[in-house]
Amino acid sequence: MAAKGYPGEYKKGSRIDGLDAAANIDGVEIFHAGTVAKDGAIVANGGRVLNVCALGKTVTEAQAKAYQAVDRIQWPNGFCRRDIAWQAVERESSTRHARA
Repeated sequence: MAAKGYPGEYKKGSRIDGLDAAANIDGVEIFHAGTVAKDGAIVANGGRVLNVCALGKTVTEAQAKAYQAVDRIQWPNGFCRRDIAWQAVERESSTRHARA
């Protein structure tokens, strides 16, 4: 997840909530890249701020878990791409259909 405006101009200091709820999804890990703790909260302190990763039995499952976690993160001043792993998911789907 990145700060709105990244890779151009972006603001620092916006509060990020929901990280615990996101991390509670089985197989999800959240790595902080551009965050700091301030007054008991986690706030953005850079352009590339969070990396939300997930494991699953398939690429499709891992992708779904990662985006489920992203959706639990409450950060109005942040965004994420929704096309991560699309090629692997497409390839996995094609392989499954070919076996059927």
